[in-house]
Amino acid sequence: MSFATRLVVASRNPAKAREIAEILAEEGLSVEVVSLADLADVELPPETGLTFAANAAAKAQQVCRTTGLPAIADDSGLEVDALGGEPGIRSARYAGEEASDEDRLRKLLDLMAEAPDRLRRARFRCAAAYADPEGSAMLAEGTCQGRIAREPAGSGGFGYDPVFVPDGYTVTMAQLTAEQKHRISHRGRALRLLARMIREQCTGKADQGDATPPGQAGAN
Repeated sequence: MSFATRLVVASRNPAKAREIAEILAEEGLSVEVVSLADLADVELPPETGLTFAANAAAKAQQVCRTTGLPAIADDSGLEVDALGGEPGIRSARYAGEEASDEDRLRKLLDLMAEAPDRLRRARFRCAAAYADPEGSAMLAEGTCQGRIAREPAGSGGFGYDPVFVPDGYTVTMAQLTAEQKHRISHRGRALRLLARMIREQCTGKADQGDATPPGQAGAN
């Protein structure tokens, strides 16, 4: 297996594509990252999977088939204990198909308005999938534990970042630097594992202390 110099991130979200490119670079994968914003004729499959992993794999495989390039896709979301695990795999559509990040945040905070601190536990969960034209397929998962703040804070990140306070911090994910976020975030953990798996398979050098064999891996 040889790694191409160009890779497609199966997302039209420029912030997500930029974040993924930064994490891959940190893990030593020197590659030009393009997003679907640069490839307007590529369609994503509907997110009909019952898990983050199923949705991520379907997106990576379809984008790879369409473009003929290696593809990385992720599916991630927020699970809130007080809401029975919602919004979960519906995180992006929680306030409707056309809702903005602000709409989703406001719906979440309205539902959590009466929840005491002890019931505001939550976690971000991410599955990251890789597919290439040679038929390789890999999957890694990561989580980030924390709690839901009472009001949004911070201008970094995207999605639910402004209302999520990671364990060990007193500020929201949106108030962290990019370096801090990549180190602890669900997406950062999943993508670092995935990048190591790709690098290991590309180089043929196995280091069981640093990477996980091709297949599925998880990090908390």
